Amino acid sequence: MRKIMRKLHLWLSVPLGLIISIICFSGALLVFEEEITASVQKRISHVDKIGNQRIPTNQLVEIVASTLPADVSVTGIQHPNDPSRCSQVMLSKPKRASVYIDPYTGEIKGKSERLPFFRTVFRLHRWLLDSQTDGKFFWGKTIVGISTLLFMLSLLTGIFIWWPRNRKAFGKSLCIKTNKGSRAFLYSLHVAGGMYAVLLLLAMGLTGLTWSFPWYRTAFYRLFGVSAQSQPHNQGGKQQKSTIDTAHWDAVYQELWMRQPDCSLISIYNGYATVTTKTWGNQRAADRYDFLPSSGKITRYTPYQSANRATKLRGWIYSLHVGNWGGWFSKILTFFAALFGASLPLTGYYLWIKRVARN
Repeated sequence: MRKIMRKLHLWLSVPLGLIISIICFSGALLVFEEEITASVQKRISHVDKIGNQRIPTNQLVEIVASTLPADVSVTGIQHPNDPSRCSQVMLSKPKRASVYIDPYTGEIKGKSERLPFFRTVFRLHRWLLDSQTDGKFFWGKTIVGISTLLFMLSLLTGIFIWWPRNRKAFGKSLCIKTNKGSRAFLYSLHVAGGMYAVLLLLAMGLTGLTWSFPWYRTAFYRLFGVSAQSQPHNQGGKQQKSTIDTAHWDAVYQELWMRQPDCSLISIYNGYATVTTKTWGNQRAADRYDFLPSSGKITRYTPYQSANRATKLRGWIYSLHVGNWGGWFSKILTFFAALFGASLPLTGYYLWIKRVARN
C-alpha cells in the first residue's frame, strides 16, 4: 500500500508542481497585504490632527456625495474606533471602491485602492494572470483549482507515506538533517518539514477550493449543513441615490458607539449597521443592527452568535484561507507555511530527478 501511495504522491505532484509553487508563493506575498497597504497609504488613511469634535456622519456622506459623478453613489460609511484613523465612505462602483475622509475637518484624503503590486499578485494567485472573457472558458481559474486539488491529494498521500511505523521512529521522522549532505537535507526538509506545515497548507487549500469550483463549494457547505446559495447581508452593494436616507446615520452611529464602546469598527449602510470587535477566530464576525432609515430607530439586534450559519462559515473560510484568524501569530505561521508549500514541489522535483539519474 505504501508503494502505491508513493507512486500516487509522485504523479499527483509532477504535472503541475511549478504552478503549485507559484500559487503558494503568491499566497505568501498576500499574507501581509493589509499591513503593508496601511503603511503605504498612511498619509490618506490617517488624520493630520485629532480634533475635539467629529463632523456628523450624514455631513461626511454629503461632502463625498457632492464630488461623485452622476452614476456613482454612496453605499455606506465605516468609522474605526481609532481616533487617528479616517472614516471610509463606501461607493457603488467600481467594486469595493471607497474614499478616506477626515472626520474632524471633512477633508477628502484620497481613494482607497489596492496597490498595483498586490493587484497583480492576487491575479497571479487566483487566475495565473488570466482574465475571464464573457462566454469563454476561464482557463486560469480552472488550472489553479485543479492544481490546488492535486496539491491537497498530494499532501494527504504524503502524510500516509510519512506516518511512522512505531513511536521510536516518530521523533526521527520529524528531524531535519543538516549535517549529512545536501540530498539528506533536502529529503528531510521535504518530508519532515512538510509535516510541520501540512495542517496550515490543508486549511488554506481546502478553503481556497471553494472559490474555484461550484460543485466543491456546494459539497463543502453541505458538509457543515449550510446551503452555498444562502447569501450574507450585502454590505456596500449597489444602491440608487434616491433609495438611501442618510439623515439619521449619525444618530445610529452615536447609539452604537454607546452600546459597544470596545468595538473596533462601526459600519453603517442603508437600513442596517454592523459592529466589529476584533478577536481571534472569524475576522469577519460582526453584530448587526437593523434600523429605520426614516428615523434611525434600532428595530432589531442580531449578535454574531445568532447570525446564520452561512454567514459564519463564509467568514471562517476567508479567515482560515488568508491566515488572519489569530492576528500576527497566525499570519506569521501562514506566511512561512505558504513559503514552505512553494518549496515542496521544487525539492520534490530535485529528489525525483536525482533518483531517475541514479537509476
